Amino acid sequence: MEGKIIIVSAPSGCGKSTIINEIMSRGDIDLQFSVSATSRPPRPGETHGVNYFFLTEEEFRNRIAAGEFIEFEEVYPGRFYGTLRSEVERVCNQGHNIVLDIDVKGGVNVARMFGDRATSIFIMPPSVDELRRRLEKRATDSPEMIDQRVGKAEFEISFAKDYDHIVVNDSLDDAVAMTRRIINDFIAR
Repeated sequence: MEGKIIIVSAPSGCGKSTIINEIMSRGDIDLQFSVSATSRPPRPGETHGVNYFFLTEEEFRNRIAAGEFIEFEEVYPGRFYGTLRSEVERVCNQGHNIVLDIDVKGGVNVARMFGDRATSIFIMPPSVDELRRRLEKRATDSPEMIDQRVGKAEFEISFAKDYDHIVVNDSLDDAVAMTRRIINDFIAR
């Protein structure tokens, strides 16, 4: 049986990675995390094919031209991130379900591309003010960077209506439970 595709997107600071990691760490749902490709060099301790598929900028551009990505983005000039079609097909053809943690525009496009094989979940903050508070509490960004992230989040939230499911993360336990239920129901279909 062919595996299914679960797309999860959210603005920065909404708990998307925490929710995905919590669900996957339980090990009771057949889920594999999609390994993305990037043109950035590996950091110490990162392994090709495990953390990312590390490509040169030229290799990345050649693969874009060959249509090998289901989604990609040039985050900074010459710094690409994307999802290889071959990686999704490899996991799904082995009968496993795959989780894609991708940006909102990519999520909408990939959901359309795969139709009934995919479901899309948008993790929403309780409010933009709460998101700002969470980002400030992290204390990892300057006030200017927080303003940028909040502005980007407002734009990203406008895509939520294009997703199959919206999960508001005002309680992490509830958001994990709801996301698990959505994934289980989708896989069971």
